[in-house]
Amino acid sequence: MWHKTFVAENGETFVDNKRGLWLLAIFIPMTSLVGPLLVMSGSAQWVLWLPIVVFYVLVPVLDKVIGEDRGNPPESVVTQLEADPYYRVITFLLVPLLIAGFIFNAWFVSAVPLSSMGWIAVMLSNGFMCGYGINLGHEMGHKTTVLERFAAKLVLSLSFYGHFNVEHNRGHHATVATPQDSASSKLGETIYGFFWREYPGAFKRAWQLEATRLQRRNQALWSWQNEVIQSTLITLVLYTGLSLWLGIEVLPFLLLTALWSSFQLTSANYIEHYGLARKRLPNGRYEPCRPQHSWNSNFLLSNWTLFHLQRHSDHHTYPMRRYQSLRHFDASPQLPAGYYSMFLLSYVPPLWFKVMDPLVMRHAEGDLAAMNIAPGKEAFYQAQLSAR
Repeated sequence: MWHKTFVAENGETFVDNKRGLWLLAIFIPMTSLVGPLLVMSGSAQWVLWLPIVVFYVLVPVLDKVIGEDRGNPPESVVTQLEADPYYRVITFLLVPLLIAGFIFNAWFVSAVPLSSMGWIAVMLSNGFMCGYGINLGHEMGHKTTVLERFAAKLVLSLSFYGHFNVEHNRGHHATVATPQDSASSKLGETIYGFFWREYPGAFKRAWQLEATRLQRRNQALWSWQNEVIQSTLITLVLYTGLSLWLGIEVLPFLLLTALWSSFQLTSANYIEHYGLARKRLPNGRYEPCRPQHSWNSNFLLSNWTLFHLQRHSDHHTYPMRRYQSLRHFDASPQLPAGYYSMFLLSYVPPLWFKVMDPLVMRHAEGDLAAMNIAPGKEAFYQAQLSAR
């Protein structure tokens, strides 16, 4: 179970040494339960911060200790690798675990007297797990099977972000690394400015995309066929049910959890394409999305926790490719650390700009057309390039 060898028809072999690691991913949602269970057993409330410490302190440290994994499955075995149901079962197992953890934490803050800091800790860890659910919804929502797409809607409903798959699949993937994309951050843009552009922009674009799709099919906008309405109703049913069960006092916890989980998505989107641009062609269209238009990171541990999301270049080049077969490309620009480290760095804009702006300019080789620059900052970066 921990390793499996795949043999192609041409005799080429590939050993998936991470096969067992993927199964261990089912324990990730359970980390948000550790603190509450310890508190219920008599521990001090500071243990509620353990999940935050694990992912934002321990994982970045271990990333540096364990190092990177740049191994790729050969293309000749990818069909076999993706057909193996083992990898798919793991993602399905995570769905009920995430939902159960979300409900348990909502019950916990309603039933157990907590200090303000304890309440905040549970909200942050619960929101982090919902952000993890968005990542799972991203993986499953890209697939064509009805069951996977429905499971994606369920986990996305926890974050009140069910419209994500409409916006991401049909919006972001079409306009990624262009000035028109609300989910691609610009050179010189802070994560906080990006959030206020992306967060409402995602819902607006999802609604517009659904309106266009339904109009082409001669279906009503305000109908069950509207996927944005479907996803919103799932969340409203969940939040209403929890409020009726636990009392209306739980609603702020649910909404702040949703906001924080959405900010986790913003954090990922912010670092994945920061400052990178597809060039506009003479015909007015943009060049195809290639590996050089996404930031990659191959640090083994953080990549495992995120189902290879950090191999983002391959995902944008081949959106339907499943997580176990995503590849590293030498042509992709590389982040200096894993996502959790980069999240923390982005929360301090002066440090982020100091680290990342030179990397963007180096990758673009001084070509302004290869940089997605924030409005009003063009002259500043032109001067930076001239000084190099």
